[in-house]
Amino acid sequence: MEKERLVIVGSGPAGHTAGIYAARANLAPLMFEGFMAGGVAAGGQLTTTTDVENYPGFPEGVDGTKLTELFRAQSARFGTRILTETIETVDLSKRPFHLRSSEREVAAEALIIATGATAKRLHIAGEDRLWQAGISACAVCDGALPMYRDKVLMVIGGGDTAVEEATHLTKFGSKVLVVHRRHELRASKIMQQRLLANPKVEMVWDSVVEEALGEGVLQALRVRNVKTNLTREIAAGGLFYAIGHVPNTEFLGRQLTLDETGYIVTRPGTTQTSVAGVFAAGDVQDRVWRQAITAAGTGCMAALEAERFLHEHTV
Repeated sequence: MEKERLVIVGSGPAGHTAGIYAARANLAPLMFEGFMAGGVAAGGQLTTTTDVENYPGFPEGVDGTKLTELFRAQSARFGTRILTETIETVDLSKRPFHLRSSEREVAAEALIIATGATAKRLHIAGEDRLWQAGISACAVCDGALPMYRDKVLMVIGGGDTAVEEATHLTKFGSKVLVVHRRHELRASKIMQQRLLANPKVEMVWDSVVEEALGEGVLQALRVRNVKTNLTREIAAGGLFYAIGHVPNTEFLGRQLTLDETGYIVTRPGTTQTSVAGVFAAGDVQDRVWRQAITAAGTGCMAALEAERFLHEHTV
């Protein structure tokens, strides 16, 4: 079994920032970047985004896949060794920790988990064809793009996230339609009040979206009322899913403390998990912000904390 000082699982902005800091600290990190883990390419959710306009250093914006390629190149330049393999199981019961992919087993004195979270999608008809051509799962990431400005925008969901994202989109769209399959929202009362009081918001109750329509870009959505079973087409230039995320923690086998929705719990102000020597960074431990820049920040924190841990502990 190969023995490593530091292993990083995950390859988005959190994982590669951790790799850059750890490699520059001469920790010779080994990264498992994943092979279509969670159905997403190595690099995580950014690889599903075309235009990233809110990451510092790119005043003209940057393609999400290009940005992840730059992360990877910088990480590798400083000495991060990168394997395109997915970690399938881990044993965190004692140090060194044991990790197994389909290709190998390794032992790690310290471990950084940066496997992210996958946005839930409805997979309606036309979604694959129009994904990132009018359909998105992140209003905060994409809502300000020129393609959505002054358009009718639609949000699917009924919880706090849906209300937050719909409110955010009112800054850019001419109108925001919130589609919910019930006749009341699950969001907190104060957030509901703010949303419903906004003159640019219109509720589409008791309804589901069944199909995305358009040639090249989204032009309309077919919506069905679940009570009457009647369908209608609504012209819209943007559709945003706000139905939650699934943190990529299943491979951990609940060996770390998770919250009620599966996110890794970290000690406040740190990236420390419930197991000493295991650190979590990025969206896998962040159910609130879920932005590339915040993920990168926690990747930095995890690497510095891992460096300190390795200095203070020996196997």
